[in-house]
Amino acid sequence: MFLKCENNEGKMKSKEYIADLLIQVIETIGPKNVVQVITDNAANCKVVGLIVEAKYINIFWTPCVVHTLNLALKNICAPKNNENQNMELQFISDAAGDALQIKNYIMNHGMRLSMFNEFSKMKFLAIADTRFASVIVMLKRFLLLKDSLVRMVTSDKWSAYKEDDQQTARFVRDKLLDEDWWYQVKYIIEFTEPIYSMLRAADTDKPCLHLIYEMWDSMIEKVKSIILNKEGLGPLDTSPFFSTIDDILQQRWLKSSTPLHCLAHSLNPRYYCQQWLSEVPGRIPPHEDGEISEERNACFKKFFPIADDLRKIKKQFADYSLNRGVFATPDAIEDRAHFDPLRWWGTYGARTPELKELAFKLLGQPASSSCCERNWSTYGFIHSLRSNKLIPERAEDLVYVHNMLRTWCTDDYLTGPSKMWDVGADEHETFNGISVLQGAELTLDEPEFEVMMIEDEAASAE
Repeated sequence: MFLKCENNEGKMKSKEYIADLLIQVIETIGPKNVVQVITDNAANCKVVGLIVEAKYINIFWTPCVVHTLNLALKNICAPKNNENQNMELQFISDAAGDALQIKNYIMNHGMRLSMFNEFSKMKFLAIADTRFASVIVMLKRFLLLKDSLVRMVTSDKWSAYKEDDQQTARFVRDKLLDEDWWYQVKYIIEFTEPIYSMLRAADTDKPCLHLIYEMWDSMIEKVKSIILNKEGLGPLDTSPFFSTIDDILQQRWLKSSTPLHCLAHSLNPRYYCQQWLSEVPGRIPPHEDGEISEERNACFKKFFPIADDLRKIKKQFADYSLNRGVFATPDAIEDRAHFDPLRWWGTYGARTPELKELAFKLLGQPASSSCCERNWSTYGFIHSLRSNKLIPERAEDLVYVHNMLRTWCTDDYLTGPSKMWDVGADEHETFNGISVLQGAELTLDEPEFEVMMIEDEAASAE
């Protein structure tokens, strides 16, 4: 839900200024109604989070998991200040750099661009460095364009044109005909796919905090499996390349995980059922995991500072996790595997109202700041279309109306002829023939639309 925006023109976005803004909103809503404050991972935002946590004992600062994954991808695709990482990951940055050079050469030379448009109906994407997973998105598009690019550089027109930089033209041709380079591009896309998929799944304002802990573990295991299979190694073998990737992912998780992730994970009934536990060898339920239990108990102390209340919630959680008391019925145990978490708690949590209320709070929490970025995109869309002289208060009103329309039409937003009506209407092409999304800029908070767009383009290219 959109509450308000703030005109920051001429103001320094210091930690004190941002903290004051957040505290004002928290006081308006009521501190007891706020579970967490989600921001990106910038240093000043971290300090802001600590200020808020110090003032309100029951509120957590949670780094945006999407920004965390994006930073991990950036570390993988452009390693810095680490000699060992540079050695293992150099081929990734080299392949990405080659792709960027090829794209820029074609797009910045009118005749080469004309040739490209002749051989491909699908366009390159203008991808800002600030866009999530920008390198991976670019390489994915290259793979879709492979056949068209190869036909272009093997055509007579490509060889006959001599009016531009011939050395770069030869480089582009040689690289696009190099199967080893395409193998590297495909491999990069393959082993980063679990990271990219999790990023897309989390890049939403839908409740997913209770899924993040398990998603992160599963994502790392999938990356490991892909790399070991590609290198012909067994599950117990050691891969220096995977070790480097794993170090990056683990470091990012340690910097961004909070006790709230562990408590939300613990309150998902599915993670106690035999069906889920048997899917992966070695899985254990949350109450048997030492790290999760320590973090969960830390959360309980923040939410229930009074000793009697704390003991009561711990007893209720013990019954819930051990299938005892009101949770021991066959239906309650069986439905853990089949009901979504909120429905399960709504059905079986009546006798433990304190734990049920806590579960409802945490199972309804998002894990990313995508909803805020959607508001920024909406503001940019409104302010750029012949409305650039709007005063901030008027623009705020229009953003509010825009968001309320989307909220009220939630059921129809993903279906029917008006599907995602506010996303694609502002797509246009520049004079250079490059596809750009302006205004409600397409990022990974619109995954369904992105898939639809790419599939439509692929179909038209055929």
